[in-house]
Amino acid sequence: MKGDKNVDIQALKDIANKLRIDSIVATNASKSGHPTSCASMAEIMSVLFFHTMRYKISAPKDPSADRFILSKGHAAPILYAAWAEAGLFPVEELKNLRKLDSDLEGHPTPRLNFVDVGTGSLGQGLAVAAGMAYVGKYFDQAPYRVYCLIGDGEAAEGSVWESLHFASHYKLDNLVVIFDVNRLGQSEPTSLQHKLDVYDARMKAFGLHSLVVDGHDVSELVKAFDEASSVQGKPTAIVAKTFKGKGFPGIEDLENWHGKALGAEGDKIIKHLQSQIKNNAITLKARAPVSEAPRVHIGDVTLSAPPAYTPGELVATRLAYGTALKKIADTNMRVIALDGDTKNSTFSDKLRNAYPERYIECFIAEQNLVGVATGAACRDRAIVFASTFAAFFTRTFDQIRMGAISQSNINLAGSHCGVSIGEDGPSQMGLEDLALFRAVPSATVFYPSDAVSTERAVELAANTRGICYIRTSR
Repeated sequence: MKGDKNVDIQALKDIANKLRIDSIVATNASKSGHPTSCASMAEIMSVLFFHTMRYKISAPKDPSADRFILSKGHAAPILYAAWAEAGLFPVEELKNLRKLDSDLEGHPTPRLNFVDVGTGSLGQGLAVAAGMAYVGKYFDQAPYRVYCLIGDGEAAEGSVWESLHFASHYKLDNLVVIFDVNRLGQSEPTSLQHKLDVYDARMKAFGLHSLVVDGHDVSELVKAFDEASSVQGKPTAIVAKTFKGKGFPGIEDLENWHGKALGAEGDKIIKHLQSQIKNNAITLKARAPVSEAPRVHIGDVTLSAPPAYTPGELVATRLAYGTALKKIADTNMRVIALDGDTKNSTFSDKLRNAYPERYIECFIAEQNLVGVATGAACRDRAIVFASTFAAFFTRTFDQIRMGAISQSNINLAGSHCGVSIGEDGPSQMGLEDLALFRAVPSATVFYPSDAVSTERAVELAANTRGICYIRTSR
């Protein structure tokens, strides 16, 4: 690999150590943060941002650029450091981490122009990444790729496995999932620790192309990401064996250092890391996107025809929802529908029947449903409507909450609300959903009383920023 004239291995090693130093400096300045969690992924970030990913420093959210989701959001300092070292803003600004008047918060949010979604509530990043990848592969049909870095601690979250199943089922070969297997959780070692063979077997069982690598070997990482770019028909999982606090003498791979600034130890460790750097002048630059993503228009959405009902006619609002969804899809090609295997009850199948290529079946995995919707709506690539029974949105409250933090523009429709479904019993009754959505910042709640107002509510929701919730009855 050292002989490969296209890859400066030493430069990538040097950048990894600079990212470690930046993370220590930032967390020491704020006297809080997660420098050891940053250290385990330093080489991964170096290879991604200075070799693999294609993006524009001048426009971090350019539609044609690769996407990166840091699912383990507590490692935010090294994400900020990567963008600073790439040239987006001065490295000196990293010292403003966690300050009250700084957007460099303890976990990433879209208040920063290089962050697509808020992360930090663990286990959610992959669903968003899968939504982005689905749009890239099937709607944009553009060559940009999506990278999602997951901590091994959050791999205990069931939502991660929902998303792995979804990504494999839809053959998202433009998606790369990186597992940072650093062995240590917050309070004790993870359940699997460094059992890389178990992670590998699980990835393969879920239908991913799995590569086990030394996460601190730049050459191995370069090869793995290059291989991932040529895999067809399935997503790639890179299972990286890493060590928490890598490169921090006296701290590396030891417990009780999670979420702690290094303090006085940091100065000694910085000197040690500086001694490992061969060249302080970074010469590697971000690579430009391969080609432009198509331009899309997602505003001024209208019904293709006004509501047309006979006075006195009894029409379920859930049926009118499906009718309206198909009508706005008539007038804008970027209107898409998602559902959790309830499409013939929520009537989202009206859009599916008319435009099957613009419908995404998410099956009975509601947390993934909302996460994928958030990802699909990112960077204003689609007008997204996701539906299921109102009762089942209660299990997705955290995804909805994080969607609001992410300034997401998703429309959710909950059917079979209230006690009106009677004989199905209380497990199917949406009783808490109204209170749930009213508590979400940025959410607009529609509770239409008849078919006409339901159709107009769908039209309004499509044109309203933020999260919209439409409550329908059977």
